[in-house]
Amino acid sequence: MKEHVVKIKSITFINYNVLRIVVERPDDYDFEPGQATEVSINQDKWKDEKRPFTFTSLPTDRVLEFTIKIYPEHNGVTEKLSKLEKGDELILREVFGAIKFKGDGIFLAGGAGVTPFISILRSLEYEDKLGNNQLIFANTTKKDIFLEEEFNNLLGNRYTNILSEEETQKYAKGYMDKDFLKSKIPHFSQFFYVCGPMEMINSVVEDLKELGADDDKIVTEEY
Repeated sequence: MKEHVVKIKSITFINYNVLRIVVERPDDYDFEPGQATEVSINQDKWKDEKRPFTFTSLPTDRVLEFTIKIYPEHNGVTEKLSKLEKGDELILREVFGAIKFKGDGIFLAGGAGVTPFISILRSLEYEDKLGNNQLIFANTTKKDIFLEEEFNNLLGNRYTNILSEEETQKYAKGYMDKDFLKSKIPHFSQFFYVCGPMEMINSVVEDLKELGADDDKIVTEEY
């Protein structure tokens, strides 16, 4: 497996626990929106600690961007990433991923599971093909929502947030369950893109099928 050592060009927090990391782009290193790579930190004791992260930049950009949720309590790779600075190095590997845009539909994201959809939606906007795509973004509390302004600008009223543990006037309260999906989705003959914690993916996919979605039109990562 070929490895690419790249320098960090910028690293900033875009939310209390979400990092945007921009790195150099190796020559002839291509990806499709929604795909990812295994990343590690080019430092002793960290080089072999590989984690999958999704590209959130456009395939046409001269740099690569990752949008990464930090889990300080794990005391692991993401916590270490949050301590890095411009000029530090990451190691990138082969591109992989089954989440690709196949046609207009509904993007169903739980927490950091929204990251594959960022590049897809940005690319659709770049190509003037946003169409009637819709995003439903599930989080625990309001403070966990990130890129809200961008999603609003991209999708307007086709962007919905739902919070599981906080009640507000602005956002729906509850879980992305069958009743909620039925209330928000006009028909189930379109494509569905699902990404998030495994438990959420399994539950949502089962609900979609029971509501009439075609198995061939449900797109998830392959584990």
